[in-house]
Amino acid sequence: MNEFDKDFLSDLEEAETKFSGWDFSFISDTGRMRSGLTSWSYGSMATSLKRNAEALLDMGTGGGEFLSKLSPFPETVFATEGYEPNLPIAKEKLEPLGVEVFTFEEDSDLPFDDNQFDLILNQHESYSPMEVRRILRKDGIFLTQQVGGLYCLGINAALGLSGNTEYQEWNLDTSVQELSVSGFEVLFRKEEFPVQRFFDIGALVYYLKAIPWQAPDFSIHEHKQMLYEIHQTIQSTGFFDVKQHRFVIKARAI
Repeated sequence: MNEFDKDFLSDLEEAETKFSGWDFSFISDTGRMRSGLTSWSYGSMATSLKRNAEALLDMGTGGGEFLSKLSPFPETVFATEGYEPNLPIAKEKLEPLGVEVFTFEEDSDLPFDDNQFDLILNQHESYSPMEVRRILRKDGIFLTQQVGGLYCLGINAALGLSGNTEYQEWNLDTSVQELSVSGFEVLFRKEEFPVQRFFDIGALVYYLKAIPWQAPDFSIHEHKQMLYEIHQTIQSTGFFDVKQHRFVIKARAI
């Protein structure tokens, strides 16, 4: 076995490192994966809106990493999380801060009262426009940053896997149309395709383990040859690039 193959196998072995929540710091903070910037900052927008909010909901809080950094909070603040592995992580992080975390089964049936919130944040979480409108007060704000249906399909192509066709039409225009017919006025909208760059094959595998819905049929064993070919690309060019797909919408309940 040459050194090239040893690096490849070592990277795959390291990618088995335990993952929890949505904390990508294992590969992002070490510079093994870098995400291109959008022209907007969801965090800055959320921080600004939070200052004038009385009742805040964070939809799809993940492990609570983002919401915990918005402290101090408005008088009332709740979070939802529908992905079971994240629930104990989110509760451990957020409940000491006074944030109650709710689970749910259907986007169309959230455990909240009509007109309960004046600010709803949603970062990369699915939602029902009608249900969001139901729990949002008149003139309340819904801020969402979404992952579009074309997100990182270059990974799937390189592995010989099809993308999730159910979501490939999920984009800015579709979302704006749905919100507009559900009782919202769209105040701000933008859609971009920044680069996602991986600097070693272990970082890519780690990433795919963290978000298994990107390539549900992926396995290291079944796709080892394709991974090796991506590894060769990284060795020759220094990186493996794919395109993200993101859009952001700020809408007011009317």
